[in-house]
Amino acid sequence: MRKITFVFIIVLGYIANAQTGIIKGLVVDKQSESPLPGATIELLNVEQAIGVITDIDGYFTLENVPLGRQMIRVSYIGFESITIPNIVVTSGKDAAVNIALIEAFDRLDEVIITSETSKAQAINKLTSVSARQFGVEEVTRFSGGRSDVGRLAANFAGVSSPDDSRNDIVIRGNSPVGLLWRVEGVPIPSPNHYSTLGTTGGPVSALNPNLLKNSDFITSAFPAEYGNAIGGVFDLGFRKGNVDDYEYTGQVGIFTGVEAMAEGPLGKNKGSFLVAGRYSLVSLLGIGAGGTSATPNYYDVSFNVDFGKSKLGNFSLFGIIGFSDIEFLGDDIDEDDLFAAEDENSKADSGFGVIGLKHQINIGSSSFLRTTVAGSFATNEFKADRFIEKNTPQERIIKYTEADNTESRLTFSTLFNSKLSSKSTLRTGVLVENFGIKSVERDRTKQPDNDGDGDPDLFTFTDIDENLSIIQPYIQGQFRLTEKLTLNAGLHGQYSTLNEQFVFEPRAGLSYKVNQNHRFSFGYGLHHQPVPLPLLFLNEDVNGELVQTNLDLDFVRSNHYVLGYDVRISKGWRGKVEVYYQDVSKAAVEPFSSSYSSLTEGANFGFENDRVSLVNEGSGFNQGIELTLEKFFSDGYYGLLTTSLFESKYEGSDGVERNTPFNNGYVANLLAGKEFTIGKAKKDVLFFDTKLTVSGGRYFTPVNLEASQSAGFQVLREDLAFSEQNDDYFRWDVKFGYKINSKSKKRSHQFYVDLQNVTNNENIFTRRYNRLTNQVDQVDQIGFFPDFGYRFQF
Repeated sequence: MRKITFVFIIVLGYIANAQTGIIKGLVVDKQSESPLPGATIELLNVEQAIGVITDIDGYFTLENVPLGRQMIRVSYIGFESITIPNIVVTSGKDAAVNIALIEAFDRLDEVIITSETSKAQAINKLTSVSARQFGVEEVTRFSGGRSDVGRLAANFAGVSSPDDSRNDIVIRGNSPVGLLWRVEGVPIPSPNHYSTLGTTGGPVSALNPNLLKNSDFITSAFPAEYGNAIGGVFDLGFRKGNVDDYEYTGQVGIFTGVEAMAEGPLGKNKGSFLVAGRYSLVSLLGIGAGGTSATPNYYDVSFNVDFGKSKLGNFSLFGIIGFSDIEFLGDDIDEDDLFAAEDENSKADSGFGVIGLKHQINIGSSSFLRTTVAGSFATNEFKADRFIEKNTPQERIIKYTEADNTESRLTFSTLFNSKLSSKSTLRTGVLVENFGIKSVERDRTKQPDNDGDGDPDLFTFTDIDENLSIIQPYIQGQFRLTEKLTLNAGLHGQYSTLNEQFVFEPRAGLSYKVNQNHRFSFGYGLHHQPVPLPLLFLNEDVNGELVQTNLDLDFVRSNHYVLGYDVRISKGWRGKVEVYYQDVSKAAVEPFSSSYSSLTEGANFGFENDRVSLVNEGSGFNQGIELTLEKFFSDGYYGLLTTSLFESKYEGSDGVERNTPFNNGYVANLLAGKEFTIGKAKKDVLFFDTKLTVSGGRYFTPVNLEASQSAGFQVLREDLAFSEQNDDYFRWDVKFGYKINSKSKKRSHQFYVDLQNVTNNENIFTRRYNRLTNQVDQVDQIGFFPDFGYRFQF
C-alpha cells in the first residue's frame, strides 16, 4: 500500500509539474549593458510566491510557473524596479525575457520606484520620440499579419500600407525607399522575397519572426547611430537559443510555408544555437497566392549561434539566406492578375542573404565594445518575352525586357558604450559599408524602332559593375539632467565615395516626465540619403554614347521635428499623441520644367528608367498628427487604436506643389483580441483577434488614353501628376484559434484560421492601360483570402 501511495504521489507530482512552464532570462544595467548578479525576480499574481535571484552572469530561471500569461517583478538595490506583464508561458517552450534596469537617479540604497515596462518605449535607450518596440508575440498574434514584421508595422501610428500585394512601409508620407533595415546593428538590403534593387519591400518577408527578439521601430528624428535613411528605421535583433534545453518547433501556414526550427545549448559557457528553415507551402501545393494565379516558390534559412562568454568576450554568428522564383505564362494568366500580362511569358528570380560575426567585450564594469563584420547580398533577375500579334498566323515572340541586378555589401561596425555615471552615458562608433553593384537592364518599352526591324529597340538602360563606400561616424550621449528631464543629443556624419560628399547631422531629443502618468517629448534630426541606386546609374544617350548623367547627385536632405505627449490613462491603458513636420530638400528632379521628383519613387517593383541628367533642386514636406490608444494585453484581452491625419507634398522642377503618391490623408487601425482559458486545468486557450483598417486612397497620375492607343504603351498625363485619388481603402480581418498545452509532456499545439478581407471589399490596386483591350482597366487588390496555420512545439 505504501508503494502504491508513493507511486501515486510521484505521478501526481509529475503531472502537476508538466502543467507548468519556465521563465528564464538575463538582467542587465540599461546604461552599461553589464549583467546584474543578485537581482530579484518575483512571479506576481499567484497563490504561492515564486522567486529567484540572478547568478553571477545575470541569468535567472523561474520554474513551476503556471501556464498562461504571467507577470514578474524585477528589482535590484540602487536601481528602479520594474514589472513585466504579458509573458506567455506554455508547456512546449521556455519563455525567455531580457530585462534592462535603470539606476536610480540619486543612487539610493533602496529601491523606491516601480514602473511597468511598456512597448511604447524603445529598447535603444538613446531614443526619445517616435519609437516603440515590438516582439514576436505581436508579429504572430495580429490578424491579417502573415507573420510579417512589415505588415505588423502597418498597425502603428504614422504608417500607411494600403497594398495587399506588397509589404512596403510608408512612414509619415515618405517613400518606402527612405526606410533603413538593420539586423544585429548592421544595415542590410531589403529582407523580402521577390525584392528588387533599390526597394525596401516585397510580396513575402524573408525574416522569420520566430528568431527575432524584441526590436525597435523608429519613425522620425532617429538617434545619431542611425544614418543613410530619411523615412524610418527597423532595428532588428536575433534572440539566443535556449541555453539549458533542446527545443523544436514545426509549423505550417499559407504564407509562412512549412517550417522547422531547433535550438539548444552549445558548449560550457552558456552558449546556444538557433536555426530555422522555411519552404513555401503554395509551391508544394502547386497553387497561386497573393493576387496571381502563378505559383510562387520561395524558401529561407535563418540562424544565430552564440558561443557564450569567454575571456576574449562574447562571439556570435548570425545569418539569413533566402531565394524565390515565379513564372508567369501568358496563356495561364487571368486578365486581372496583379503582376503579369496575357501577352507575355516572364520569369522573376531573387535572392537575399546576410551573414555576420558579432563580438562584444566588457571594458571594466561600466563600458563595452561591440563590433560586427558582415557580408550581404541581394539579387534579382527578370526576363519577359512578348507575343506579337498573338493568336494570329503572324504570331511571333521577342525578348522584351531583361534585368539582372546584384547588390553586395561588406560592412564593418564598431560601437563603444560607456556609463559615465548614473546620470550620463556616452556612445560613439563608426559604420563602414562597401557596396558592389552589378546591373544590366534592357527594355523595349517606349523605345523607337531605329534599326527598322518592326519592333521597338532593346535599349540598355544600365550596364555597370561599380563599387562605392559610405562611411558613417557618430557620437551621442544621454544626460539625465534631473530625475524628470532627460536629454539625448548627438552628431552623425555621412561620407560617400561616389560623389565625395560629406555631411554632418545634428540629432537631439528631450524627454520630460511630469510624473508616472504623463510625459512630454521633443525631437529634432537632420537626415540624408542618396538617391536610389537604380536612378544613380541610369544611362543617357549623349551623341550616340551611353553616359551615366546622374552619378554626381547629392544626398537628399530631410529635417525632422516632432512633439509628443504620452499618458498612462489607467493600469494597462496608454495614450500617445505626436505632431510632426518634415522638411525635405535636394530631391532629384529633371533640369527642365517637369512634375517628376525622386520623392515619388519606390512604391512598386521598379523605378523610372528614363529620368536622366537629374539635378538636386526638388523639395517636399510631410506633416501630420498621430494618435495611439492602447490597452496592453491583460485580463485576457487587448486593444489598439491608431489614427494618423497627414499631408505629403512635393515640388518638381516646374515649381508646382503636388500630392505625393503616398499622401493618403488619413489612416486608422482598430485591433482587438480576447483569450479564454478552457478546460478543468485552465491550461488551454481559445483566442480571437480582429483588425479593421480604413485609409484614404493613394494618388495616381491619370492615363492619357488617346496617346496610349497611338503609342501602343501606357502614356501618363504628367501635367496632371498625382492629381487623382483612388477610392478609400477598407479591410476587415478576423482570426481565431486554439492553443493546447500538453498534460504530461513538454509540448504544445496551436491552430489558427485567419480570414483576410472578410467582406471581400474590392480595394483598387491600379488603373492601367491595357494594350490588348486598348482601354484603361481597373485592377483590384486581393479579395477574401483564408489563411491557416498550425504550430507544434516540443
